Amino acid sequence: MKIGFDNDKYLRIQSEHIKERIAQFGDKLYLEFGGKLYDDYHASRVLPGFKPDSKLRMLMQLKDDAEIVIVISAEDIEKNKVRGDLGITYDKDVLRLRDVFTDRGLYVSSVVITHFNGQASAIAFRQRLERLGEVKVYYHYLIEGYPTNVSLIDSDEGFGKNDYVETTRPLVVVTAPGPGSGKMAVCLSQLYNENKRGLKAGYAKFETFPIWNIPLKHPVNVAYEAATADLNDVNMIDHFHLEAYGKMTVNYNRDIEIFPVLNAIFEGIYGESPYKSPTDMGVNMAGFCISDDDVCSEASRQEIIRRFYTAVCSMVEGKDNDQEVNKIKLLMQQMKLTTAYRRCTVAAKERKEESESHSAAIELADGTLITSQTSPLLGPSAALLLNATKHLAGIDHQLKLIPQNMIEPIQWMKTSMLHGNNPRLHTDEVLVALAVLSQHDENCRRALESLPLLDGCQVHATVMLSEVDRKIFKKLGCGLTTDPVRK
Repeated sequence: MKIGFDNDKYLRIQSEHIKERIAQFGDKLYLEFGGKLYDDYHASRVLPGFKPDSKLRMLMQLKDDAEIVIVISAEDIEKNKVRGDLGITYDKDVLRLRDVFTDRGLYVSSVVITHFNGQASAIAFRQRLERLGEVKVYYHYLIEGYPTNVSLIDSDEGFGKNDYVETTRPLVVVTAPGPGSGKMAVCLSQLYNENKRGLKAGYAKFETFPIWNIPLKHPVNVAYEAATADLNDVNMIDHFHLEAYGKMTVNYNRDIEIFPVLNAIFEGIYGESPYKSPTDMGVNMAGFCISDDDVCSEASRQEIIRRFYTAVCSMVEGKDNDQEVNKIKLLMQQMKLTTAYRRCTVAAKERKEESESHSAAIELADGTLITSQTSPLLGPSAALLLNATKHLAGIDHQLKLIPQNMIEPIQWMKTSMLHGNNPRLHTDEVLVALAVLSQHDENCRRALESLPLLDGCQVHATVMLSEVDRKIFKKLGCGLTTDPVRK
């Protein structure tokens, strides 16, 4: 995979910058973490070289000074809101995140249940957490007129009504399973309540995207708009920063729209605001760590097209997301992109026309295109893995890595014993077969060893793949797209 982002530099300067921000306020810094703290796959796709757990690894450099507060909305608990990329509910993800952080040696001190209004499911979740006995649990309540009713918010009937979250370390990282959980409100509530207790606490925001110090229409920033098309986020020039400092920086509409309110809340708490713009509040250093702009730009163009395919496939599956699809179409037009820009997409469609069957293609790191088609034994994605690994391992394409007499018993089990309708092998079944054969077959061993070379490669299939196949390509680090066509 071509590298466009210096991850080591990022870990170093990001932690240093956060330490500087802590020192700016003296007693304590509440750091709101936007986006995913642990598994930021979007960042790793558009900034090749960025590791999905980079932000977590950066925090580990500050672990002696940091504690983590996980925020979850009572409304999301009640609705059983599901995290789309993992397929688990937000309440289960709170437990998962706590375990991930704790296993890495980070201190998770508490969970805050926001938007609390007596929901029975939220009470049950609190009781469940308290039975585990490892974190403290607090309620934060709905405030009428939030966030514009500043006089009520900055009062004992507003933030003062919330439970005071007891913290002991100078850096308090506030994170959540997903957007809309109330992270910012928790931070601001704590500033109010710390100030009442005579402590000068500060607030900062760590949001990777949009990247504030690259151009507004840079492909990396446009890819963020595509990724948040369902939220209708829009990247904008931070006019507050431009007016205060005469410098162009990029932020997004929600932060710019809410900034006057935040300023008023800061003034209500401190008597004056420490910030002149939304950009001032941020601590993100990612833009300083782009080492190859061309690589990141190309990866971002691929991501925009990938988001388009994901959106149209979701529509075929019944999701009412016309607005999301149209937003990404508009972004593609602005970037002068079409699906034909994606070479593996063109190759897969050409193979389908030739074979008159569903096909797939992968573009390898050196630009080589490998294609496959559906056969009686293999689906197009499974066949593609075999074809690609044979090419990378220098194995004759005509050689059958998995003999037919091994595939047929697996097919019999799938259809006769497990009552499946599709006898063809999926990607996971092919990989397991290769692993078994690799014990005594040199070619199978070499094919398996070439799998890491698929990281960062682009894949397209002319048919929507099973969940199993999608997950395998994701684990291999491939950028997958499919036509919005059901099997």
